[in-house]
Amino acid sequence: MASRERKIPGINGSSMADLSFVILMFFLLTTSMDTNKGLQRRLPPPIEVDQPEVDINRRNLFVVKVNNMNMLLVQGEPMDMRQLREKTKEFIKNEFNASNLPEVFEEYIEPFGMMSVTKEHIISLQTDVDTQYQAYMEVQNELIAAYNELRNEFAQARFGRLYNELPSDVQRIIQQQIYPQKISEAEPKNFGGN
Repeated sequence: MASRERKIPGINGSSMADLSFVILMFFLLTTSMDTNKGLQRRLPPPIEVDQPEVDINRRNLFVVKVNNMNMLLVQGEPMDMRQLREKTKEFIKNEFNASNLPEVFEEYIEPFGMMSVTKEHIISLQTDVDTQYQAYMEVQNELIAAYNELRNEFAQARFGRLYNELPSDVQRIIQQQIYPQKISEAEPKNFGGN
């Protein structure tokens, strides 16, 4: 008797592509991806060619430099990172209208009434081309923390609550008119250890 080989039938794979697509769509729709938010900064408007240079009163300028050895020089004086936040708050607030700190203006701010504000202050952050990213981020965090603490202190004094617990319209007034965040970042330069 001669044995006959039996052929094994093939598996129909025509629906596998459809099944793969359905599984892929399921995972894409049900998973979430982390996104980096980055730093919140508002870019200045483009510079017009015919625009005259703006004259800034030196007393309104708070210069923070980070050299190539990641050391701070604030207003021309060496400073430890732990002191930066308090010095920045002191500069922004200018509670006693000191002549070496930014100009204080009396303004009527709805709904708070007459307020003393330093609306023309500018914090100028300058880094060296060799400044480490970690040092740059530490300085950024301290400057932003100074603004956040001032806003919280104001909210606590006026409302007995933290800034983040206030209604969004009140937060916006505090953020834009009382303690606006004005950090100017210059292009990195090569100023070395100075």
